Amino acid sequence: MAQDLVDLSSEYQFWMRKLSMWDQASTLETQQDTCVHLPQFQAFLSQMYEALKEMDSNAVIERFPTIGQLLAKICWNPFILAYDESQKILIWCLCCLIKKEPLNSGESKLNSWIRSLLSHILSAFRFDVKEVGLFCQGLGYAPADYYPGLLKNMVSSLVSELRENHLNGFNTQRRMAPERVTSLSRVCVALVTLPDFEPLVEALLTYHGHEPQEVLWPGFFEAVNEAILLKKISLPTLAVVCLWLRHLPSLEKATLHLFEKLISSERNCLQRIECFIKDSLLPQAACHPAIFRIVDEMFRCALLETDGAPEVLAALQVFTRCFVEALEKENKQLKFALKTYFPYASTSLVMALLQNPKDIPQGLWHQPLKRISEMLRETVEGQTARSHRVAFESWFLFIHFGGWADIVAEQLLMSEAEPPEALLWLLAFSSNPHDGSQQRAQTMVEVKVVLGRLVKLFRTPTLSGQDLQAAASESREADPRPLVCQQLIRLLLLSFLLWAPGGHSIAREVITFMAQTEEITHEIIGFLDQTLYRWDQLCIEAPRPRKVARDLLTELLAQVEHSPVDHVAAVQGRSGSPRPQDECHEFVQ
Repeated sequence: MAQDLVDLSSEYQFWMRKLSMWDQASTLETQQDTCVHLPQFQAFLSQMYEALKEMDSNAVIERFPTIGQLLAKICWNPFILAYDESQKILIWCLCCLIKKEPLNSGESKLNSWIRSLLSHILSAFRFDVKEVGLFCQGLGYAPADYYPGLLKNMVSSLVSELRENHLNGFNTQRRMAPERVTSLSRVCVALVTLPDFEPLVEALLTYHGHEPQEVLWPGFFEAVNEAILLKKISLPTLAVVCLWLRHLPSLEKATLHLFEKLISSERNCLQRIECFIKDSLLPQAACHPAIFRIVDEMFRCALLETDGAPEVLAALQVFTRCFVEALEKENKQLKFALKTYFPYASTSLVMALLQNPKDIPQGLWHQPLKRISEMLRETVEGQTARSHRVAFESWFLFIHFGGWADIVAEQLLMSEAEPPEALLWLLAFSSNPHDGSQQRAQTMVEVKVVLGRLVKLFRTPTLSGQDLQAAASESREADPRPLVCQQLIRLLLLSFLLWAPGGHSIAREVITFMAQTEEITHEIIGFLDQTLYRWDQLCIEAPRPRKVARDLLTELLAQVEHSPVDHVAAVQGRSGSPRPQDECHEFVQ
């Protein structure tokens, strides 16, 4: 605490000098300097309040003898009062100095003086200029009626001037000078959170002059973006798109802000993830290819950094679904070719993936899946040079579209015919793009054996846990299954428990045996949540499987709540670490 006060005293002297220089922000230079320092000054004011509320007024005066001068100077600076929460914090600071029970006339005068400052702050935007006041009286207006109208007209006039400037094009006689636009954007930094100024902020963001360089001040973009992220301002989507197109750091910060919310939110809840993603406006803004490509690249980096964390995969799939939905709403006919969104993929593959499974009869889903598999396999295994790069890019494209990626196992289980090689390949490829063709073929053989056993059990009305254990077991002479193969077999088992009539009664028993580690427990929770989310999106009628999945999900979530794990650290810590082996469970070894 003592060190904090020493640091605060040093900052106090700095800001005291600044306030004296600003002198009510009366010149253009001081206005610009004020705007530059507003965020840092508000942070200082917050620190000052935290110190004041822990001290009595006598200690405050002793520690900061000129505190009254500092607060008074702030009270007469309209830029500071207009910025974000500075006015509110200033009021808190003043309240800390009030003596609840004044002991002498000096303390009573201090209270009276503080109340006068508070009164001034609460009426600070009356624009008390003598000449204007006399003019108002001559017109018969009361200040309370006149000044809001004056402010509204001023904003409206500036908005009209900016829009005319855009329409006038090269008519230089009627154009607003670039320097004035820059200056206006600097002044607005302190005002972006005020509702009356939203039309002006929007007009500045959508303003397009004919200058070769950006005329809006970078600090203006940063202030608006911060206000949007903190929900202190609401702007039309077009204005937000203009902001992110004109200022790349703001787009990157908005995307990182979304990532932070997704990681810190409740794990394995896709409905909540969808709300966060839609609320971010990024899917709507991504209808512009330049924004989509940047956000997509940041998802790619997140996947690589977290070693393909399921949480990041799920977020990418939900984002893509929201993006496609926004694209369909905005573009009945695409404004941009699909190639501009996915420049490294074949258009025919992108078109196949963009099909919504909901628009195709469920009994025919295997047909588009087969075509998708054949196109991906030709791309991945038809290359010798750069094969790992090509495989990753193809996998990254495929996993965007979770609607197709998640139904492969269900299609294999519910087909009574010989498992199509195309779907087996797609299942193996979707789980690990880094495997070579030989490793992938071995995984397909292992999965096909287990799949054959499960298909034979699918119509059996009465099952036991031992039946599934036998179906999932491997030969004692064989080497232990690779981790990827173990995960795929767990996926088949979970799908079997939901869809096989005999699986419902033993689902709880089997999952209890499967969930022997935290990693596998979260994997199962993720599968159940993602399955329910997908069924909702595709309007799949499956009352009994849906009830089983929901009951199991509720029980597992309650179990996890009693042994919480810092999933932020879990997601961030995956990079470079192999996934733990499933040494606890006989079902998938």
